[in-house]
Amino acid sequence: MTDPSATAYPEGPGATGTAQEAAAPATPAQADAAERARAALHALRDEVGKAVVGQEQAVSGLVVALLARGHVLLEGVPGTAKTLLVRALAAALDVRTTRVQFTPDLMPGDVTGSMVYDAGRGDFSFRPGPVFTNLLLADEINRTPPKTQSALLEAMEERQVTVDGTTHRLPAPFLVAATQNPVEYEGTYPLPEAQLDRFLLKVTVPLPPREDEMEVLQRHASGFDPRDLQAAGVRAVATPADLAAGSAAVGRVQVAPEVIGYVVDLARATRTSPSLQLGVSPRGATALMGTARAWAWLSGRDFVTPDDVKALARATLSHRVALRPEAELEGVTTGSVLESVLGSVPVPR
Repeated sequence: MTDPSATAYPEGPGATGTAQEAAAPATPAQADAAERARAALHALRDEVGKAVVGQEQAVSGLVVALLARGHVLLEGVPGTAKTLLVRALAAALDVRTTRVQFTPDLMPGDVTGSMVYDAGRGDFSFRPGPVFTNLLLADEINRTPPKTQSALLEAMEERQVTVDGTTHRLPAPFLVAATQNPVEYEGTYPLPEAQLDRFLLKVTVPLPPREDEMEVLQRHASGFDPRDLQAAGVRAVATPADLAAGSAAVGRVQVAPEVIGYVVDLARATRTSPSLQLGVSPRGATALMGTARAWAWLSGRDFVTPDDVKALARATLSHRVALRPEAELEGVTTGSVLESVLGSVPVPR
């Protein structure tokens, strides 16, 4: 397996290239690397499909988040292959992955790592926790208390962990895929808005349609073992270097002033919606522009269209808004509010 920490990435959470990269056109070498990266990431979706039936939207969301250096909140009932999805993606990318089952008694040090006494040295040394990986599956993150949830905030935002006054850098790429059950809330600790805002995307993992569920059962009847991805034929078709080249190329995707204005108008429309008590912040607007740039690049373009913004608006914004209590009682959903906003804001021509 390659060493992902040796791969250079744009600095800063959600970064998609430096200002110099965004201003300067790609060199022939950069253009070639970007084309190879795009082909590899398209092949990635087919490779994950060898283990996970359907769920193309979730795979695309994870790839967009990796390119934009963000994190993903996966929402779906148990048994919809969320863990298998992350494991298959890691195998197809040739990166490391770990899974942490969040429980009420989980401590912050169980995630980040802690200082332990080394009898041989007669001193304390740092033992890294499971957060030191490339793809971290934080399973049922809302089942652990806020103190442990907050242990992830520095890792998600700064790509580092500070223990006993010492900062430890995390490997690159680094993505947190946190799951939560949308129907069972007993004994849970809902994520506060400030933490939800740290997730670039919220992706729903739905129950499969009948045809896909038939395919799942047929695979299992033929001997498919979800714990043995190698036997399923999943192989590495992309690398951290492809992600780095893709992230740099996304940073060169142009966004016209009219499209920037469209993103701003969408965010501002949520702040004046009578159904919402919390609208999209400027960070949310920045996130939408970043995901739209990544989607435009994956689609083979070096500029963002309003359709790119629309395609990513729901996944990027739905967890960044909060309904008014009276709207919830009337059956209003964040999805319906966003649909109304997308329908009311004029699209630039």
